[in-house]
Amino acid sequence: MLSLMLAGGVALWVAALLTPLLVRWLQKRRIGQPVRDDGPASHWAKAGTPTMGGIVIVLAVVVGFAFGHFGTHVGVSRAGILVVGTVIAYGVIGFLDDWIKVRNKRSLGLNKRAKMALQLGTALAFALLAVFWVHTATTLSFTRETVPGWQLGHLLWIVLAIVVIVGTSNAVNLTDGLDGLAAGSATFSFAVLAIIGYWSFRHFSIYHLGSALDIGLTSVALAGACLGFLWWNAAPARIYMGDTGSLSIGAGLAAICLLLNVDLLLIVIGGLFVLETLSVILQVFSFRVFRRRIFKMAPIHHHFELKGWPETTVIVRFWILAGLFAALGLGIYYAGFLTATSGL
Repeated sequence: MLSLMLAGGVALWVAALLTPLLVRWLQKRRIGQPVRDDGPASHWAKAGTPTMGGIVIVLAVVVGFAFGHFGTHVGVSRAGILVVGTVIAYGVIGFLDDWIKVRNKRSLGLNKRAKMALQLGTALAFALLAVFWVHTATTLSFTRETVPGWQLGHLLWIVLAIVVIVGTSNAVNLTDGLDGLAAGSATFSFAVLAIIGYWSFRHFSIYHLGSALDIGLTSVALAGACLGFLWWNAAPARIYMGDTGSLSIGAGLAAICLLLNVDLLLIVIGGLFVLETLSVILQVFSFRVFRRRIFKMAPIHHHFELKGWPETTVIVRFWILAGLFAALGLGIYYAGFLTATSGL
């Protein structure tokens, strides 16, 4: 427990203390967020707000992860290193995208092909390392390796991992459209995954995850980093995380679920991100097929803004949804544990 508390606490304070320093540095150099021309009119006033705050989130995760192993009995595992490495790698991709936006003073960064190629390549590297370096289970899993326990084999699991990593990173990116929405929502998900990691460690005989505690430690570090950043990112935001933060958070969320053998449970724990993504898919499909829009604007949080909800109302209600989804995921996980122990 000490290692978890240390990792989360250090990550939180690193993010909380370094973010205002980054804000001042960006303001001095007039590095600000370009705003979409087709976005809600209420967002136009946000143009110029410092962005790339995800730099602090990534740094806080790295420092929190490192401090979580100082003076404790928790060893650094390959799985933990892989999660942190994935967070850093996707943070770099997001930083390149953000930098092009602020340099060119427009809301478009990397072109779609280049950005997707970088995401796919990094996800492939994660999947290969997970299978051949970490030796993670290659079964399709819900709450543990044996549920449902369908053996995918190396190739299919690698494909699954790539889809999950790329999909989740972009889902969080889509959610990052209102002040504090992505950071606050992700905190719920990472907090639940930290509990799952610790529980898997305490019940090794059921879950057979030797690196579960270290993966839980990375979850706590990510939760702490998001929470510390949220202090400055809450409405009205003084800084945005940008793609640097959203892509790294999403990739970290997916990586942790894959390595904890809760692949399918990610859909529940990150339910808000799923809803945001589905709203975009449905909007695009409906417009292309029927030439009609389902929502006033997608992702769905903009729909409620255009319906007249104040931004803070949308944010808080979506946080509540994110918390409920995360709690439901934890409940399902615990129900799976009770089922497993009932047969012992």
